[in-house]
Amino acid sequence: MEISEQTSKLKRDALKVIWQAIESVNPENAINRNFRLKYENLHVGDTILKLSDFQKVHIVGAGKASTQMAKALENILLKRLTGGMVYTKRGSEVPLHTVNVFAADHPVPDRDSLLAAQRTMEFAKNCELQDLIICLISGGASAMWSLPVSGVNFEDKQKTVATLLKCGANIHEMNTIRKHLSRIKGGHLAQMAHPATVVTLAISDVVGDEISSIGSGPTVGDPTTFKQAMAVLEKYNIALELPSSVLDYLWNGAQRKNKETPKPSDPLFKKNPVCIISTNGDALNTAMETGRHLGYKTYIHTGKLTGEASVIGPKLVQKIKEMAASRRPGDQPIMMLSGGETTVTVKGNGKGGRNQELALAAAIALEGEHEIIAASIGTDGVDGETDAAGAFADSTTITRGKAKGLDAAAYLADNNSYEYFSNLGDLIKTGPTGTNVMDIQVLVIS
Repeated sequence: MEISEQTSKLKRDALKVIWQAIESVNPENAINRNFRLKYENLHVGDTILKLSDFQKVHIVGAGKASTQMAKALENILLKRLTGGMVYTKRGSEVPLHTVNVFAADHPVPDRDSLLAAQRTMEFAKNCELQDLIICLISGGASAMWSLPVSGVNFEDKQKTVATLLKCGANIHEMNTIRKHLSRIKGGHLAQMAHPATVVTLAISDVVGDEISSIGSGPTVGDPTTFKQAMAVLEKYNIALELPSSVLDYLWNGAQRKNKETPKPSDPLFKKNPVCIISTNGDALNTAMETGRHLGYKTYIHTGKLTGEASVIGPKLVQKIKEMAASRRPGDQPIMMLSGGETTVTVKGNGKGGRNQELALAAAIALEGEHEIIAASIGTDGVDGETDAAGAFADSTTITRGKAKGLDAAAYLADNNSYEYFSNLGDLIKTGPTGTNVMDIQVLVIS
C-alpha cells in the first residue's frame, strides 16, 4: 500500500513542528535568555551577582548540551572567564576558546566518566571563597560524571546502571539510586566546592523539572533517601541482579549505617543560585504555536507523559480519535502534542528506543484508520542506542510491513522497533541536536 499525498503532508507538517520545537530549546538561546552581564553585574534568572565579589570565574559542566551552553557563556563573559571544563557525549565534542571540552559515554558510564568526575571534584576541592563556579547541567550528566562511593567499584556501578535501564525504572527512580551510590551527585559537588559560590544552569530532561533529579543534582540538596532507593529495588524486583557491594551499601544506608546525601535544608546551598533555563514545556509551547500557524487546531495533551512506551502509544491514538469524534465537516485538522519520558522494560533482544517502541505500538492501533499519523522523537536526536531520534507511524505502517513479511507484534515483543521502521524507511533521523528536554509526540488527524 502506498502512502497518500495527504498522509505525506501530515508527516511533513509534523517534522516542521518537531524542528521548531527543538530549535526553541537551543542551549545557546536558553543561556542568552537567562544569563546576562550588565554593568559588571551577572543576572542569573532573578538573581543578581556582583562580579567584583569574585576573583575567579570558572565553568564546569556535564551533559549533552554542556558544550553549547559553555560556548554561550564564553561569548558573554569574555576575558572575565578564568577557564573551565565540560564533559559531553562522545562524538559531540566541539573545541572552545577558554573552556576545555572532554567526552564520556552515555547512558552507561565508561572509564572517562570516572576520570571526568574525579577531575571535577579535584577542581572543586581547590576552590575558595572568592571563586564563582558556573555549573552547567543537562541530560546525560548522570552518566558523564560517575564517581562511586567507597566500597563500590566502577564495574559494579556500570552493571547497576545497565540493570536500571532495562527494568523500566523512570528517571527519578534511577537517579534516586545513582545519588546514593555517588560521591559527586546528590549535592556532593557543591559540598566539595564550599565556600565557593556555585551557580547552576540546568536544561531539564526530567518530568516535573525537579532540579535534584536533573543530572542527579550534583549542586543541589537531595530530598531522596536510602530507604527510597531500596524501595525502587523492591518495586522492580532487581535486588538479586545487582552486585553485592551495591546492595550492601544501599541496605546499610537504609539502616543509617552510611551517611545520607546532603539535604536541601543544608546551609551550604543557600547562597547558590539555581536556574532551569529550558524545559520540555518550552518546546511544547513552540510546537503548539507552529501547529496553529500551519492551520491545525492544536492541543497539548500533557507535558508529563510517563509509563510503558508500548502501552502509551495506543492510548495516545485513542485520545486523538476521541478529540476528532466531535468534529464537524469543514473543521480544521487536529494536532495533538505531548511530552515527557516513557520507559521500556526490555524483554527481547532487538534494537530500538522508547520513542520507536511507542511509535510501533501506536502503528498497531492505527491499522486501518483514516489518515492519522503519529511521530515520537527524543529531542536530543538519539533514541536508545540507535542513530534515530524516533519514528513515524501511520494507518499504513502495519500493512506495508506485512507486504515485506514483517510481523509488527513480534518485532514489538522483541523490542526491535528500529529494524521494523528501518525496513519501511520511517525512522526519524535528526542527528545529535545538542540539547535534551526529553521526548515529544506529535499526532495529527486530517
